[in-house]
Amino acid sequence: MASSQDDDDNNQRLALGIVFSVIVLAVGLAIGVAMHQVSKRAAKLGGANAAVSTVDASAAGAAGAAGATGAASGGVALPATPGSGAMGMGTGAASTGAMTSDAASVVVESGVVKFYFASGKAELAQGAKEALGDIVKGVAAGQTASISGFHDDTGNAAQNEELAKLRAMAVRDTLISLGIGEDKLELRKPEVTTATGSNAEARRVEVRLQ
Repeated sequence: MASSQDDDDNNQRLALGIVFSVIVLAVGLAIGVAMHQVSKRAAKLGGANAAVSTVDASAAGAAGAAGATGAASGGVALPATPGSGAMGMGTGAASTGAMTSDAASVVVESGVVKFYFASGKAELAQGAKEALGDIVKGVAAGQTASISGFHDDTGNAAQNEELAKLRAMAVRDTLISLGIGEDKLELRKPEVTTATGSNAEARRVEVRLQ
């Protein structure tokens, strides 16, 4: 009877041991699976962060290269500069003296100041006094200034010549206002008052030192 009871106790202990082992195994397995998933997620996050870092680094490098290129080129596209030895002032000015506009303008080219006029007008362009700066200096140094008026070939020739004279006188008056005496100025009528080129280019007064 006692032996039978001992056997039952042993069987219960064995069953409990098995149950406990199964529980421990299940818990361990669950923990292992959880840790494996966490590791996989961490690896994915690490890879994603690395990719982002690579992209950011590439973008930064591209931005740096663009910045260096912009710095080397001045960062902006610059406008074309006037031609060598020429300075344009006023509305419609051209650095080479070739005019296509009907607006008044003034150009300094190779020491010659060229005033262009609107059709039928004798008003000087803005910047006239500044354009005559070298002429004033030359006269102060002992030279004289020659003023010649030209006109286009449209309309009445006599009226055109009179208008060319009025324009030349307007330039003369500006030079006088800058302190040049009349004895240092010469109004010279060209042999051919009708200038070549476009009408806008022909309507001009030239001032030069001599």
